Amino acid sequence: MKFKLKLMRLIIGITGSTGVIYGIKMLEVLKKLNVETHLIMSEWATKCITMETDYQIDYVTSLATNTSDEKNMASSVSSGTHKVDGMIVVPCSMKTLSSIANGYDDTLVARAAGVTIKESRKLILMVRETPLSPIHLENMLKLSRIGVVILPPVTEFYTKPKSIDDIVNHGIGKCLDQFDLEHDLYPRWGSF
Repeated sequence: MKFKLKLMRLIIGITGSTGVIYGIKMLEVLKKLNVETHLIMSEWATKCITMETDYQIDYVTSLATNTSDEKNMASSVSSGTHKVDGMIVVPCSMKTLSSIANGYDDTLVARAAGVTIKESRKLILMVRETPLSPIHLENMLKLSRIGVVILPPVTEFYTKPKSIDDIVNHGIGKCLDQFDLEHDLYPRWGSF
């Protein structure tokens, strides 16, 4: 009998909220960690990439193992029979948060997140907005109560970040911790 080492498989959704650098850096790190990724980018994510960064869309998609168009509701990740370990939406717009919280699968990101929830897999939403309205908070609370991890990229200062990369790496590292993926993206409390 042969045993095959199972690689971790994650769906990565990048939506049109400011902070797309988090999604790009997440893909770079996951590629280095040999994690299989399935990328879905919203239309506004691609626009934010060109507005906020110097990265090209082709480079971002090249970081993923597989990609699907956000309108492709026949994609493998739209079904619970497609086995993955979880999903990270990084960044997660309030529109996407609302779609997920209310089961309105209008895009593949929302559908894949809904499937992740119904299959009891880990879902992390790196929500990006400030200030937060009562509607945003209610949607986050609704999802948190069913086990979705709400992980806004809150800057920490105990590590004395010296660059934007330091700040971004901390947010990414916090997501990776949720999947027990080893990394050295930031120093642990008490290790410095």
